[in-house]
Amino acid sequence: MECLDTIGDYALRSLGYGERLLPRTDFTLCQQFTLIGSGMIWNVYFGVVALLTGFALATAVAVGKASRHLWIRKPAEWFVFIFRGSPLFIQFFFGYFLFLSLKQAYPAWGPFTSAWLGAALVLFLNTSAYSAEIFYGALRSIPKGDVEAADAYGLTGLPRFRRVIWPTMLRLAWPSYTNEAIFLFQATTLVFFSGFPATQQKGDALYYANYFADKTFNPFIPYPILAGYFIILTLCIIGVFGWINGRLNRHLPQDRRARLKLRPQVIR
Repeated sequence: MECLDTIGDYALRSLGYGERLLPRTDFTLCQQFTLIGSGMIWNVYFGVVALLTGFALATAVAVGKASRHLWIRKPAEWFVFIFRGSPLFIQFFFGYFLFLSLKQAYPAWGPFTSAWLGAALVLFLNTSAYSAEIFYGALRSIPKGDVEAADAYGLTGLPRFRRVIWPTMLRLAWPSYTNEAIFLFQATTLVFFSGFPATQQKGDALYYANYFADKTFNPFIPYPILAGYFIILTLCIIGVFGWINGRLNRHLPQDRRARLKLRPQVIR
């Protein structure tokens, strides 16, 4: 019953609901699991928002990079180069101080200095650049026969892209894009180290794991709990993206269907 009370008090604390005061002494495993799990809500939020919005921008940038028009291709190439060529950690700090400067001149930029919007925007731009490069490679790998078949059916312009090129691009890019999605969710832990503040102690999972490690001088309990949550989250991503991969390849014979081959990225 005591653990159920703890869950009721702290399960939604990272969103500002429930008990406001954090436990000070006699930390229990239930408290650590509950509060770190509560912080995971923010990590999932950052990942989902950046992934969904970044998917659309990545598709547009990949198409722009493959364009024959220089005034479209060059901005797309520079966008990918800048965000892939600089560390995500530096992008967080640059984004925070940029939004802070804009806030001083234009108060409307105030929300961008908070993690829920500013950090999500940085993650959105970063994953868009990496995903765009993946999609661009897939565009370059589309078999000529698919395009020629679309031309033979009289498909041109947007109908050809929507019905032939885009689905084929996704099918070819999906295994690599799955790895990018996994890394994106793991990269949300960097928000804790960025300049974006956690308002009213509404921190992410690493915020609470660091709190318990500092208070108990024992990092071997909260950090493995945090790692366990991310392992579960990774398995969920693999399941969802694996199902989508099956849907993208459902028209192919069983022996020709692309399988997900996860290659964890140790260094970004």
